[in-house]
Amino acid sequence: MSSAPLTLRDVSIGYDGQPILEHVTFAIERGEFVALLGPNGAGKTTLLRGVLGLADVLAGEVQWGFDRRARPPGYVPQRESLDAIFPLTVAEVVLMGVYARLSPFRRIGRSERDHALDCLAEVGLSELAGGPFWSLSGGQKQRVLIARALAVAPEVLVLDEPTAGVDPAAEDAIMAVIARLHAAGLTVVLVSHQLRRARTSIGTVIWVENGRAVKGPADVVLDVEQRAEFLPVSTR
Repeated sequence: MSSAPLTLRDVSIGYDGQPILEHVTFAIERGEFVALLGPNGAGKTTLLRGVLGLADVLAGEVQWGFDRRARPPGYVPQRESLDAIFPLTVAEVVLMGVYARLSPFRRIGRSERDHALDCLAEVGLSELAGGPFWSLSGGQKQRVLIARALAVAPEVLVLDEPTAGVDPAAEDAIMAVIARLHAAGLTVVLVSHQLRRARTSIGTVIWVENGRAVKGPADVVLDVEQRAEFLPVSTR
């Protein structure tokens, strides 16, 4: 297996046989903090879904540097819908992540429950473990979903616009959690629309536009003139 947690080689991704992105090649190195940026509708979420197996890989190769069955990537989707009438506690939502790494029919035991509580502590919400998930604020829900992603004990944490729709204080709290997890050694891939944050706190960017994607240092990729030199206009 590759030493890089994730490598794409000449990959095309789309739906129903129609490519949205083509000829995508890059590697995400262990311990990197990478932001996926680009115009609205350019295909950032499609790229993320493709590498996770949720969109069609039409050509090329997506290679994970570890056994995804034994240790799947932690994934925080863009929008999560948990029915408010279903009485899940905060801890029970986090336990959903634990199930992802258990063999079929294995029961949840004390060690798994303790692990879920540890993940809640990582996002600063231990005191809410027994409360109903539906009663939380938007920012608190996102932090619980990050804890759920951590419960799979991932090598890579993948987040699709985790701060969308929350207020600035909640956004700061969520990004502080993510930065702390990265500082502790976790590889992080983050879809975002926040250019300001990428310029100030994220070292590497994958820019998605015109059906292509390019990876490089944030100060280079976010400079329009420099980016134009190596991001060709789509010929589709």
